[in-house]
Amino acid sequence: MERQRILLAEDDITIADLVKRTLEEEEYEVTLAPDGATAWDYLERFDYAAAVLDIMLPHINGLELCKRTRTAGKPVPILLLTALGTTDNIVMGLDMGADDYLTKPFKIAELLARLRSLTRRNAGQLPVAAPKQEAMPENLLTQYSVVLNMDEKTVQREGVAIELTATEFRLLEYFLKNPRRVLSRMDILEQVWGYDFAMNTKVVDVYVNYLRKKLDTPFEQKLIHTIIGMGYIFKEQ
Repeated sequence: MERQRILLAEDDITIADLVKRTLEEEEYEVTLAPDGATAWDYLERFDYAAAVLDIMLPHINGLELCKRTRTAGKPVPILLLTALGTTDNIVMGLDMGADDYLTKPFKIAELLARLRSLTRRNAGQLPVAAPKQEAMPENLLTQYSVVLNMDEKTVQREGVAIELTATEFRLLEYFLKNPRRVLSRMDILEQVWGYDFAMNTKVVDVYVNYLRKKLDTPFEQKLIHTIIGMGYIFKEQ
């Protein structure tokens, strides 16, 4: 079985060495970049199963690397390592295109779990070899005025096309498959992110807010509702 290639961009030699050795013990092939410029060179030239990027990198920081990677249309899953754990910094990283974040200091076991989730999720989104001529009805999810096409990865509401990121798409898919049901943040983490361990659920709130802005804000009828102390529900008002 071919080993998955991981890009690790970390300028702290102690952390970089520990993480690299651990990942290699887990049968990953690790490319180490000591600064952002080197990391960007690797990202431009090679494909990776995932990229682990420290935010505070020399030359080009991790946030700018995220932005450049997404602007270039590269779908590599990105996990940010950050010593800055405030909501604003987390939101900024996600806005730049990161898929997940981990706050320093972190446990190696949690890093490995996050990477397994990211690489497994990415593997499940490989393109289909031969596109279908026309979408089959079972590949459409519809609720209220929302139509999600599983094959084409497109979303429309009231006939208006809505551009979603891969994570927003999965989140909407989960809502559409569970209408009128209160979904806890941990439910959403497990089903959308693939995590089966306790972690900070702040990322769920951030992405629900992203999805609301695209799916609800332009329309009079709101579909995503907060149930205080319990989670979220997808239904008409």
